[in-house]
Amino acid sequence: MSAIDNTPVNKNFLSPLNFKFSIKRSPHVNFFIQKVNIPSINLVSPNYPNPFVKAPIPGEHLDYGTLEITYKVDEDLQNYLEVHNWIKALGKPKDFSEYKEIQDKKSWTGDGIYSDISVMVLSSTKMANYEVVYIDAHPISLSGIVFNTTDPDVNYIEASAVFKYTYYDISKI
Repeated sequence: MSAIDNTPVNKNFLSPLNFKFSIKRSPHVNFFIQKVNIPSINLVSPNYPNPFVKAPIPGEHLDYGTLEITYKVDEDLQNYLEVHNWIKALGKPKDFSEYKEIQDKKSWTGDGIYSDISVMVLSSTKMANYEVVYIDAHPISLSGIVFNTTDPDVNYIEASAVFKYTYYDISKI
């Protein structure tokens, strides 16, 4: 693209339907995923004082937003319990052995404290275009389940989970 002709080569918009989600530690969540976000990224910018104005300078630490997902819950609660039991083991509500059990698992199995999460962004032709990989993710929140007999239609139950991670990388496929 030259400076004279600034027409983009690809004129397709990014569709909110074109993604694939994968979390090694909770494989049953992958199929039922409804929503996922690519979180914000912020560079904290300190001020450099001078006699006239506080001038901002680039910081050196990144602040990543949370990864939030929403998924349909299967009738066996399998996908809900995968995240529930993971977060419960991290919180060790009964004794330290719950955390020790999850801590002793090898990281490459995906069953330990952390698990990498991947979001594949697809093109308009449903081909993999970009991959967003969240490194060392762990859940920090899981929504409750609400049963409701007053709805006029059957609205299948959804759950939401929030994850923290060390950082994420976006790479072209």
